[in-house]
Amino acid sequence: MEEDTTRALGSAIRIDAGQIRGHIDEVVRSSVEETLNGLLDAEADQICGARRYEHSTERLDTRAGHYERKLATKAGEVTLQVPKLRKLPFETAIIERYRRRETSVEEALVEMYLAGVSVRRVEDITEALWGTRVSSGTVSRLNQKIYKHIEAWRNRQIEGIFPYVYLDGVILKRTWSGEVRNVSVLVAIGVGADGYRQILGVAEGQKEDLEGWRSFLRHLKERGLQGVQLIISDACIGLVQAGEELFPEAQWQRCVVHFYRNVFSQVPSGKVADVARMLKAIHAQEDHAAASAKVSEVIRKLKAMRLPKAAELLASSAHETLTYFAFPSNHWRQIRTNNPMERIIREIRRRTRVVGAFPDGKSALMLVAARLRHIAATKWGTRRYLAMEALLHPVAIQEVAA
Repeated sequence: MEEDTTRALGSAIRIDAGQIRGHIDEVVRSSVEETLNGLLDAEADQICGARRYEHSTERLDTRAGHYERKLATKAGEVTLQVPKLRKLPFETAIIERYRRRETSVEEALVEMYLAGVSVRRVEDITEALWGTRVSSGTVSRLNQKIYKHIEAWRNRQIEGIFPYVYLDGVILKRTWSGEVRNVSVLVAIGVGADGYRQILGVAEGQKEDLEGWRSFLRHLKERGLQGVQLIISDACIGLVQAGEELFPEAQWQRCVVHFYRNVFSQVPSGKVADVARMLKAIHAQEDHAAASAKVSEVIRKLKAMRLPKAAELLASSAHETLTYFAFPSNHWRQIRTNNPMERIIREIRRRTRVVGAFPDGKSALMLVAARLRHIAATKWGTRRYLAMEALLHPVAIQEVAA
């Protein structure tokens, strides 16, 4: 009899974990909603100078009802009863705080989408993180909203002068009528008169040719880029000519590292280490004259080593890597290579690798620009890169060159 009673009780008592979890979630959500609304009421009382319905000579305003606002929190969506005042504006720190949070959420959604995460996966992630499922339509709408912010940043006015400008391009893949083709994104970084670096511009280029670079440099100039004394880049097709056309007063420094790679391509692998030491010796000289003399010496050695193509390349192009000697010596290490740009390009490739082929050039440009905007807002843009005093004072430059 006792056994039958136990069996009956066992079948009658059932624990539904899902219901308990749902009940707890609702309790937490209700508690969050009640707390936030209590804080809003307290803020309204503070602005009015008195509690609701309280008669006080210190009262500054009275209530005029409220309006509802939905807010997504980790506990789920809550309804805020935002107070309205008759005369004074009700500006709450709570709303502003979550407004900033919503902005970061929007940017995170767009970054996920642009990074190649499927819309369905974005919906799942938002539901797991914030308790609210963001629809595909919302993602599309947020994309357009963020695109406007990125475009505004891309086309902002360039203020100040930038003596040093680094240029490079990155080639990405895009689909075109069922085929995968290349699309180039051109990037410019500048070092301003204050010694700080800035992302000056980013634009889509069909190819890294003369017209592409000409259009990009014109875009920079129309936005206010001025004071350019030195352009640092690889020997990209059309770049040098476009630079001469748009910034005729600027000199050109060919990236030393890229030049070394060009020479190594003409050298057997067993002799690369020896040739590398010879090339580094050129750029370790104390001035332009000594470096030029060293170039002649290295050319003779290359010929003796039966490396005529490497010797020919050095004879025709080595002078393009020596321009930096005309600038302050404390800048030489930073301006003789395009390394500052190379680090940026590596970061772009890391962020775009997960996408594979972009649907079009615009989406590629938007992801690259979004990443550059993020980089510009980090310590990269807040640390002084060069002490520019010597460059900005001609007397100091002459003393350094002497």
